[in-house]
Amino acid sequence: MPRFRLTVEYDGTDYVGWQRQTNGASVQGAIEAAVLALTGETVSLRGAGRTDSGVHALGQVAHLDLSRAWKPETLRNALNAHLMQAGERVAIVDAAEAAPDFDARFSALRRHYLYRILSRPAPLTVERDRAWWVAQPMDAEAMHAAAQVLVGHHDFTTFRSAHCQAASPVRTLDRLDVGRSGDLIEIRASAQSFLHNQIRSFAGTLKLVGQGKWTADDVRAALAARDRKACGPVAPPCGLYFLQVDY
Repeated sequence: MPRFRLTVEYDGTDYVGWQRQTNGASVQGAIEAAVLALTGETVSLRGAGRTDSGVHALGQVAHLDLSRAWKPETLRNALNAHLMQAGERVAIVDAAEAAPDFDARFSALRRHYLYRILSRPAPLTVERDRAWWVAQPMDAEAMHAAAQVLVGHHDFTTFRSAHCQAASPVRTLDRLDVGRSGDLIEIRASAQSFLHNQIRSFAGTLKLVGQGKWTADDVRAALAARDRKACGPVAPPCGLYFLQVDY
């Protein structure tokens, strides 16, 4: 059976997350329904990462096997037509033939995420559900300096959800950069894999630094504590974007 790699973009606001669930609409379920409508085949789509409810994606990657050898551009366009007809906020940005052993999850070498904060007194309108609104001034340079404490190979128990199912809290964080352009603060994170709520935990902790409530030493102490209660607040999902996967 031919295997296809899909690059997927979605607005996660109205979905329970990437993964198919019984308690609401999922991105995975939306694409699988489009595949069924197009081909008559029931498939199980595997994604590179399981984003939570409200989290967006610009470059999620998934793979599926189909019984016939579709032209990739035809498959992309036809799936998008079905997704649009169903009113889904999901788009197949690209489709490509993949090697039989390609796995969207296990073949990934690095995943890249973006977290967006809009720091301004006025509430969000156009950017509502697209970024975290913080009304107070924030120091992005201090946030970036504190973020470097977290880069490297660490036990990230402090910065993972109590419901995280990963076998180990140890991960290697390749990048955690904070930059500012006007009112927009962007946190960019890269690693082979992340723990559940890890980036949102980073963002909430770095917010405290930006507001002058924490220092880099406080972040270092929180990391060393290996205790979830030492973490700052978990940032809301609306600011998080799954950007890209490297293979």
